[in-house]
Amino acid sequence: MPIYATIFMIMTMSSIGLPVLNGFIGEGVILMGSFQAFPWAAVVATLGIILGAAYMLWMFQRVMFGPISAVNEKMEDLNLREVLYFTPLVVVAFWIGLYPKPVMDVMDAPVRKLVEQVTPGFHAAQALAAQQAEARKLGMQGMTAPAAHHDAAPAGHEAPASHAEPAHDAPAHGGGH
Repeated sequence: MPIYATIFMIMTMSSIGLPVLNGFIGEGVILMGSFQAFPWAAVVATLGIILGAAYMLWMFQRVMFGPISAVNEKMEDLNLREVLYFTPLVVVAFWIGLYPKPVMDVMDAPVRKLVEQVTPGFHAAQALAAQQAEARKLGMQGMTAPAAHHDAAPAGHEAPASHAEPAHDAPAHGGGH
């Protein structure tokens, strides 16, 4: 059953996450995203991927190279119709592994919406950080933090001495009135 074994091997390697197959792209994107949010969870997930790969290889070895039972001995390889059923699956597995952009584009809007629901303001913070990085590349300096603003006044713009310290004993957190 060489045709069946070949297709079975390709799909097993896809499940393991072999590069150039769709499983690699999926596992990579999931691990990158989880590492940004929860690094410890990404480490645990990586261990799960390794254990899963070991299990899949062990399963493939037992199924394809193990002893053949009397019932399986009479089994024929895949016919043309069955090969035609599997062909699109194999092609799509390689297509997504080699060129995932169309699939990622379709998933972009729903994933952004989900991230925004889970972490409100995430994309706004990411956009602001990107704008600030771009401004730094152009030699621009961002706004200083409010706490350091009084200390870092430009020359000739020093705050008057009467405004340097509050005249009353206000709490440190700014409330109390």
